Amino acid sequence: MNKKLSYFILLFSFLAYAANAQSVNPKIDLFPKGTILYGNIPYANDTLKKHLLDVYLPPTGKSNYPVVIWVHGGAWMLNDKYADMDYMRNTVRGFIDSGYAVVSIDYRHCTTAVFPAQIQDCNQAIEFLYQNADKYKLDRNKFSVIGFSAGGHLASLLALSSNNNVKAFYTDGKKTHFKIKLVLDFYGPSDFLSLKGTDTKDPRNPVTLLLGATVADRPDLAKKASPITYVDKNDPPFLIVQGEKDESVNPDQSRSLSSRLTAEGVKNELIIVPGAPHYGVMFDTENIREKIFFFLNSYLK
Repeated sequence: MNKKLSYFILLFSFLAYAANAQSVNPKIDLFPKGTILYGNIPYANDTLKKHLLDVYLPPTGKSNYPVVIWVHGGAWMLNDKYADMDYMRNTVRGFIDSGYAVVSIDYRHCTTAVFPAQIQDCNQAIEFLYQNADKYKLDRNKFSVIGFSAGGHLASLLALSSNNNVKAFYTDGKKTHFKIKLVLDFYGPSDFLSLKGTDTKDPRNPVTLLLGATVADRPDLAKKASPITYVDKNDPPFLIVQGEKDESVNPDQSRSLSSRLTAEGVKNELIIVPGAPHYGVMFDTENIREKIFFFLNSYLK
C-alpha cells in the first residue's frame, strides 16, 4: 500500500470517527475541552430512547462532583436532552469550569404518554443517579436541578412534591431516596389553574396534551400537576428566572411561586429579565450566571 493511499484511509477513518462522535452527542463541543462524557446511559432498565441520560464531568480527576441535573424544555412534547444548551452555552461551560457535573436527562413526551409519565421519568432518572453515584463520580448528597419552561415545571414539581410522597409521581409507586438541594427554575409554569392560555378547548394546547384533558374539565388534575400545590417549609431553595415579555408563560406564574415560597420561609430569589421573551440568549448573561453560581456555591459546596 503506498503512502498516499494510507494517508487517505487514515483521514477517512478519522472523519468517520468524528462524524460518529458528533452524532452520538451533538452538543459536546459546547463543553470545555477535556470534559468527560458518559453518553446515552439507560436509566429505566428498558430500551426506550426517552429513558436515556448523559453525564458530563470536569476533567479534574476528583473522586466525585456536586451535580446540576438538566431538564429540557419543549412544551412536554418536543426536544430532547440536548435542548436549551445552545443559547445557555456560557452557563453550560461555567458549570464544568466551576467543578460541577452536569447530567442531562430525557423523558417521555406527552404525545406518547400523558402526565404523570414525565415526572415519573424525572424521578426515576435521578434515583438512578443516586444509586449509581459512585460509578459516575457524582456526590449523591449534592444534587441540584435546572429546568427550562416545561423542564422548569418538572424540576420544580419533583423538588416540591418530594415531601408529599405522591405515589403516582414514582415508577411503581416507589418513593425515591435522593434529596434535591437547589432548584434553578427558568420560566417554568407553576400553576396550571392560572396559566394564561389554558382556558381553551383547543385539543392541541400543550397543557391539554400533557394532562390528557382540558384544565376546565379536570381542575383536580391541573392542581395535582402544578408545582405550587406542594410548597411547604421543608422545600429546597429556589432561584427563579423569568422573562418580562414571556408570551408562553405569563410572569405572574413565577411571581406567585416566589411569593408562596417566601410565605413558607423557603429561601428564594426571583429575577425578572427586562424585555426578555420565553427563552434565548438574554438568559445567559453574566449577571444571571453570577446569581446561579452564588446559589450553587451556597448550597452545593
